[in-house]
Amino acid sequence: MCGILSIFLNTEYDAASDLYRYGNRKESLRELAFRQSAKQRHRGPDHTGLVVDSEAGVVLVQERLCVIGVKTGTQPFVSENGQVLLVANGEIYNYQEMTEEINKKLEVDERTYVPRSDCDVIIAYYEKFGAKALMQTIRGMFAFVLYDKKDGKVLVARDPIGIIPLYSGTDCEGNLWVASEMKCLVEKCSVVDIFPPGHMHYGSREKLKPECYFKEDWINEKPTKRVDLEQLKQHLEKAVESHLQCDVPFGALLSGGLDSSLVASIATKIMRKRSGLDYRLKTYSVGLPGGPDFEYARMVAEHIGSDHTEVHFTIDEGLNYIRDAVLHAETYDITTVRCTIPLLLLSRHIKSEGIKMVLSGEGADELFGGYLYFHQAPNAEEFHKETVMRVQNLHYADCLRANKGTSAWGLELRVPFLDTDFVNHVMSICPEDRMPKNKINGTVLPMEKYILREAFTKDYLPSKVLWRQKEQFSDGVGYSWIDTITRYAASHVSDADFATAVQRFPINPPPTKEAYYYRQLFQELFPHESCASTVKRWVPRIDWGCSADPSGRKQIVHKDN
Repeated sequence: MCGILSIFLNTEYDAASDLYRYGNRKESLRELAFRQSAKQRHRGPDHTGLVVDSEAGVVLVQERLCVIGVKTGTQPFVSENGQVLLVANGEIYNYQEMTEEINKKLEVDERTYVPRSDCDVIIAYYEKFGAKALMQTIRGMFAFVLYDKKDGKVLVARDPIGIIPLYSGTDCEGNLWVASEMKCLVEKCSVVDIFPPGHMHYGSREKLKPECYFKEDWINEKPTKRVDLEQLKQHLEKAVESHLQCDVPFGALLSGGLDSSLVASIATKIMRKRSGLDYRLKTYSVGLPGGPDFEYARMVAEHIGSDHTEVHFTIDEGLNYIRDAVLHAETYDITTVRCTIPLLLLSRHIKSEGIKMVLSGEGADELFGGYLYFHQAPNAEEFHKETVMRVQNLHYADCLRANKGTSAWGLELRVPFLDTDFVNHVMSICPEDRMPKNKINGTVLPMEKYILREAFTKDYLPSKVLWRQKEQFSDGVGYSWIDTITRYAASHVSDADFATAVQRFPINPPPTKEAYYYRQLFQELFPHESCASTVKRWVPRIDWGCSADPSGRKQIVHKDN
């Protein structure tokens, strides 16, 4: 997973005085950009690429993790005529289809276009078809900045769900900054904003004006299409297959829950068709010794024949990473911090084995209403509205944690459930079909994600895993993890300090001592008020009678695994 940084100096920029004060010395625009981008160099440890257009006052930087086009995909990309510059972070899953469309539009005297990597297609497609056509065609997880020198226009865009992070800011001199992580901006920019998912800015470099390009009927209307289980199965299989394009060793996260287990099972079937029946996918689980996820992950690993590794950590090891979790995830949200720590520990181990990409199951709970509090949805309409809200807010929580937790160690994480076409297919299914249902198999058992389970009943997973109740990641690593981190964090906050929570933190005031502790750490690392505004807390629906604590164990239908 790469990192990008762009700086666009204001129109009063004087190219002859390309120097900026840093402490007691001066530095060039190149030095400034390289230094600030270093704060996210963990995202792309393989190479740092930098292009400066001194006349225009533009600098683009990419911290690269080589996954596709290892030898040819070094960024920033420059178009053949030298007029278009690009830095991109992510994977374009339909880049081969886009390449075919580009080549169909070539003039007689033009050479056949051969992409340098998947992201290189962004420049070529933009040149042939324009910005709007590009954004309607592209499929993948991405955030990119394109600069067109011909007319001075800037194209900034982010994928529809916000799988890839992107922030913007303005410094005291009115210069525009864009980066993958907020930590690159906070030292220089007094105001920092999230660049919203599903949006693009195409125009002036003076100020970003994001415009929504992702407009689907299910966002504002209750869908009526009934589920077709075979179509649902085929759509997920297609999504997983598209996410397997990779030129380096890869694996899969395997918690033993339904979502990651399905992804691992489908990927194994696809890779055995490609590589032979002896192919073994590398899978990984993490938890405290005796954590409930391990048992189920072993079942899946044995069922699909994966090369499986268990990564164990102690409570003390986990507590050591609280500050790192806040720093890397750039949040103070309780559930995100709790979940990021085991992911940091797991990612560090995976990277040590030479793996650069892993598949994961994020997104299914938002699409299918998989969290246990969804059992208390009052009706289908409210259920649908809640799933829409959860999908639209993924970039504040699960996507943020998944991307930044793995990128902290230069590891790329891919999420097939959030493939754009799969998201549109599932969210267009009527909520009556997506709501939890009773599984009758000797006993009546309320079961979330029922249609997803029904679509994969034939030989994909052991029955105990296929019909396992939802266990949230921070619970599944070991029940004592949340109990201990809650007490530990709260022990750092006195009653007197907590009584001042609203006055000290007027933006999203912390509701518990645990939340207060994380907020203190965040304030030290990201002191601007605008930084605090980039965080949205993950909370179940209290108005449905649900517990306010984000742990699934606090919901009334939870049963210990």
